[in-house]
Amino acid sequence: MEFIDYYKVLGVDKKASESEIKKAYRKLARKYHPDLNPDDAGSEIKFKQVNEAHEVLSDPEKRKKYDKYGKDWQHAEEFEKARKARGSRSGPQSGEPFGGDPFGGYTYSGGDPNDFSDFFESMFGGFRGEGPSAGRGFRGPDLRAGLELDLRDVYETHQRTLTVGGKNIRITIPAGIEDGQTIRIRGYGGKGRNGGPDGDLYITFALRNSTPFRREGANLYRTVEIPLTTAVLGGTITVDTFDGKAKMNVKPLTRNDTRVKLKGKGFPVYKKEGRFGDLVLTYQVSLPEKLTDRQRQLFEELKKTNL
Repeated sequence: MEFIDYYKVLGVDKKASESEIKKAYRKLARKYHPDLNPDDAGSEIKFKQVNEAHEVLSDPEKRKKYDKYGKDWQHAEEFEKARKARGSRSGPQSGEPFGGDPFGGYTYSGGDPNDFSDFFESMFGGFRGEGPSAGRGFRGPDLRAGLELDLRDVYETHQRTLTVGGKNIRITIPAGIEDGQTIRIRGYGGKGRNGGPDGDLYITFALRNSTPFRREGANLYRTVEIPLTTAVLGGTITVDTFDGKAKMNVKPLTRNDTRVKLKGKGFPVYKKEGRFGDLVLTYQVSLPEKLTDRQRQLFEELKKTNL
């Protein structure tokens, strides 16, 4: 298995913060997304690598294992179990080149990753059914895929059919999913080895927004223009919500940039059936572009009142 340096894939330092990793991932995911690079095999490979790197480095526990074991990070638990089991024996054992600790504290430190892999496989009997651990089952590798959707697509829970690894997989996409969020589908990854369980499928979502709404979590925001006369005298206006329309009562003498909230008219809360955020509207008072003679006369009369 060829070693892929996930830090190099994302173009970040090994000490990069979670926010730096997320920012780098979003930029590269959009750059290499298959929808933007049709029939480009190179971009498709890059896109898969970017998703794979993000899935590992964005998870603190997986990142810790990756930093320690390199490409064999998925087998870290088996490695540690074997270390403890062999370390508990008294005295050097047959075939233990490092004495009482056959692993000798060996961890991946950025050198040739194949050196570690060979050593790792020799201690577990490898994946070819050799050695004392030939009966041990190994979990299959995880698969990763990206899916680009519009914000409107994730307003309601729905199902989609994806083709991953040549297989059609029907998945349920929960309402309220976030941009950059990754979900796991158990057992739809690569086949296990030696009777081990299959890996999982990780799908990372990239959301584009073709709506006039700005989303922050489950809350939505948008600007609404109101006529000058309505702002001064008050009145009723009709505004667009994400799923329809709503009537709003505007108070007299409403100032520019006044914010009002429509409870429960925002976006669905992820995996909280029936719960929604709020819609926050910001009023922008619009001035007329032209005045009729009568309108000008009325404003002149208002001006005399020092209003």
